[in-house]
Amino acid sequence: MLEKLVIPKNTKFDERNVVVEGDALIGANSRLGYGITARKVIVGDRTEIGGDILGREEVRLGAWCVVKGNVISKGNAYIGEFTSIEGRLTVYGDLEIGRNVRIRNGFEARGLITIQDPMPIVMFIFLYILAMLKLGRFEEIEELFELEEFLSPLEVPENSELSLDYIRTRKDVLIEGSRVLGNLRCRDAKILEGELYGSVRGRDIVLEKSRVHGVVEGRDVYLVRGSVVLGKILADNVYMEEGCVVEGSIVGRKGVWIKPHVELPSFDETEGQE
Repeated sequence: MLEKLVIPKNTKFDERNVVVEGDALIGANSRLGYGITARKVIVGDRTEIGGDILGREEVRLGAWCVVKGNVISKGNAYIGEFTSIEGRLTVYGDLEIGRNVRIRNGFEARGLITIQDPMPIVMFIFLYILAMLKLGRFEEIEELFELEEFLSPLEVPENSELSLDYIRTRKDVLIEGSRVLGNLRCRDAKILEGELYGSVRGRDIVLEKSRVHGVVEGRDVYLVRGSVVLGKILADNVYMEEGCVVEGSIVGRKGVWIKPHVELPSFDETEGQE
């Protein structure tokens, strides 16, 4: 399960697509108003993608997904059952496809095509584990469940929204070294060497060497390392380092502190608190 919405370094947003240098992991029941370009694109069940998907190495779509564009995988692809693709599916490697998948403009796969029924796979894995346990080959069972490593992934937790208008999640958000479009609504937020074209609303909000083109509203707001807010700040407490700039008004209901150095909170310490 993805515990934080992460937009990694050098992620590029435009009106139609999000381009990621590494991988893209999209949690279940999420909604993206963009297409996605990444090394590996992994999409959870019942998720809607509002444009094209391009996987430079691999594409995996869970069950009941909706893709409002084309799907292109330069490597292998897995398409879960009852998924709908409103464009064309093109796979340069092997294609594993579930039952009742709808593809409006047809598909092309240059490798092996397998129509997969999920129940036999589950039974196969169960029987395989039983056989390995009887033989005492515990290392092979551990290898079966080893977590896959991903490269600097874009992470969107389940039940989140990522669109031109809004970035919404119930989790924390980390934006690092990227220019992002949309009004951010989240739990805690940290923007590190990034630029956000929109407002921010959350609990603890940290801007570190960053720029926000909109209103910043939260419980505790921290501005450090020359950060700039091209709007106003509304918070209980506002902590600013000297050299930071706020073009609008600053409202700190409990206080506003401007210091040569501001100590930043740790999200791990505040996680789970309300």
